[in-house]
Amino acid sequence: MSELNLSTDETRVSYGIGRQLGDQLRDNPPPGVSLDAVLAGLSDAFNGQASRVSQDALTASFRVIREVMQAEAQAKADAAAAAGRAFLVENAQRAGITQLPSGLQYEVLTAGEGAKPSREDSVRTHYHGTLIDGTVFDSSYERGQPAEFPVGGVIAGWVEALQLMNTGSKWRLYVPSELAYGGQAAGSIPPHSVLIFDVELLEIL
Repeated sequence: MSELNLSTDETRVSYGIGRQLGDQLRDNPPPGVSLDAVLAGLSDAFNGQASRVSQDALTASFRVIREVMQAEAQAKADAAAAAGRAFLVENAQRAGITQLPSGLQYEVLTAGEGAKPSREDSVRTHYHGTLIDGTVFDSSYERGQPAEFPVGGVIAGWVEALQLMNTGSKWRLYVPSELAYGGQAAGSIPPHSVLIFDVELLEIL
């Protein structure tokens, strides 16, 4: 292969376009993706050559691969949901854990003496959120800045817990996915995730 000249703006931009496409394919690869076939399709289209595969065959194959990807995603979601349920069942047996009828679990780390907020109040809190494997997805402590929000404007598990907390309390919440984001991904939170939060209720605003 001849040495690639990347000394001009035009060639660098061309290389950058290829990098972007490569990044997309690497991060979200279709099952069994073939780089050689990708390059052949790119080259044929760019050079105006006829497609080596009929449109009907392409459509049929896209449908097959889409169904494979959907089945893989469903299996992954089912496994995550099962792992979350198993975690909560085991966690409920630990000393100090309270489970509410909704399925929300909590333990009191620090018992405060202040007032309890209502759903209509806004509050200032510090919190630290992880997945059950310990992965941190959000933390006001790490940002060094407390968070302020209306009690009724957050996930259902928080809405319920905050109204039970005295100001000055710090609780650890174990939130079933049904009281969080359910089957939807949210940022770095995968679908069907049980969420663990350390929540410190600093004040009612």
